[in-house]
Order: sequence, then C-alpha cells, then structure tokens
Amino acid sequence: MAEHTESGTSQPQDVPQQVDMDFGVVLERIDSWVDGSVRLLPNLLVALVLLVIFYGVGVLLRRLILRQSMSRGRDNLGEVLGGFVKWAIILFGFLLAATIVIPSLKPGDLIAGLGVSSVAIGFAFKDILQNWLAGLLILLRQPFNINDQIEVNGHEGTVQRIETRATIIKTYDGQRIVIPNSDIYTNAVRVLTAHDYRRSQYDVGIGYDDDLDQACRLLTAAVAKVAEVEQAPEVEALPWDLAASWVTIRVRWWTHSHRADVTRVHAEVIRTIKQTLDDAGIEMPSENLLCLLQEQTEVESLDDETPASRH
Repeated sequence: MAEHTESGTSQPQDVPQQVDMDFGVVLERIDSWVDGSVRLLPNLLVALVLLVIFYGVGVLLRRLILRQSMSRGRDNLGEVLGGFVKWAIILFGFLLAATIVIPSLKPGDLIAGLGVSSVAIGFAFKDILQNWLAGLLILLRQPFNINDQIEVNGHEGTVQRIETRATIIKTYDGQRIVIPNSDIYTNAVRVLTAHDYRRSQYDVGIGYDDDLDQACRLLTAAVAKVAEVEQAPEVEALPWDLAASWVTIRVRWWTHSHRADVTRVHAEVIRTIKQTLDDAGIEMPSENLLCLLQEQTEVESLDDETPASRH
C-alpha cells in the first residue's frame, strides 16, 4: 500500500521483513557519486600531476646523490641517502596531493597524525629502524669499507655490501654471513685490513743444550729470505719462554694484511724454520712424559689374620 503525503504524492510504505527494491533511490545515489566525481575531477588531475612531478624530482635527486657518491667511491652511502631522499620527497608530494583532492584536509592535521602514528610505528619497527640508522652511521663514519676483511661476533670475512638492514660478508671458505647493522655498531669490530701490513708470529722450541743466540740468528736470516715477507719492519726471533723440555723462540714477521697473503706466507715460514733448524743440527724436542710403574705386593694385614694365628 502507498502512503499519501500532504503534498499529494505517494511514497512506498516500508514493509517489515521484506526487501525493498527501489531502483530510483539507487539511481539517485549513483548519480550523486558521478556528480561528485565530476566536480573532483580537476582536483584529481592536479593532484596526479603534482604527484608525478614530486616523483620525478625524487628520482632525479636520487640519481644526483648516487652520482656524487660514486665519484667519491662511496656507492653504498649514495644508495642509502638517495633512497631516503627520494621517498621523503614522494611522501611530501602525496600529502600535498591529498590536500588538493580533499580541501577540508589540513596539512597540519596530517603532520600531527603522522607524529602520533610515528610513535606506534617506531615501537612496531624498532629493530628495522635501529638497523637502518646504524647502517647510515656506519656509512657516514666508515669504520671499514667494501672489500675490507673484518671480524665481528666470531665471524670473519670480506665485506661485500653494506645495506640498510645488514652488512653482508663473505667468509674465506665461500659462505655468506648477514650481520645486522646494530650488532656491528654496538660491538667491537676487528678490521684486519685497516693497514697495508700485518704482523704474524710462530713459536718454535729448541733444546736446552743448543746455542740459543745461534738459533735466533739463523731463524732471522732464513725467514727474511722468504718471498713476500717485508724487510721493514725487520724479522725478529726472540727468546720467549723456558718450558719444561725446550726453550721457546718467537719468530715475528710482516706481510700484506690480506688473509690470502698471510696464510700463504705463514705456511712457507714454517717450512723454512723446519729446514733451517734441521740443517743446523738444532733439535726441536717434543714434550717428554715420565710414567712411573709401581709394583704392588700382597701383604697380609693384621685384620685378615685368624684368631688362632694370633695366639
């Protein structure tokens, strides 16, 4: 049944528990949406153009920063800073575009909302932000560079890349280790290739009856002739310890700081030490162990005697 109004027009009456199918209301709602979209179309176009401009500016600044960093040999720093500047500019452009599309939206309200939400985001992504900031500080201060060999938290290898979240090193046996930047920034890092040369050492023992001064002179001269051993600083062979069965001589020498050079020269130095002492007839004693064997005899104790034997 239709309900008559005072104006004389009739409106359909809402029947309980029945779906009302009024296509006129649907068409009117769609028409209002279309009208609103048409009115917002100029704003949408302006906002889209503005967003594209800010995106282009961000990409351009990223390339400029990356080019400047590459010219100074700091590619990783350029990538991190360039990416940060790019997305900061795009975000700023998005906020401006949003205020154009929705005129009632004020930039101050957006900034205030971002300030409140940034606290929650900071707690939710604490580790990510901490690693990103640590990576940026590492790139700025440069405690080590790409291709440096470092040791941190028991891991040793060559630095391949410093990313926003972690530093990637390659171990000497070909494995990849991903270390969070916050761990590197807050822990001690040993940079093995910070200088051009590194000192190595090896302890060798000779007998107490051998000439100590002669052994030191022979080892110094022999190790100095090994290829890739640096002549300055000079090779040293120093009396170092008086052990139980031998006198310890510590041999010290310098090589290039890269692991491959250190390992190769170390093996050659050990071979040279062995040959030199053998040719000179100097004994390299091993550790002596003295074993005492005590023979035990069975003795009757008084507790084991019978009462008859005691009388």
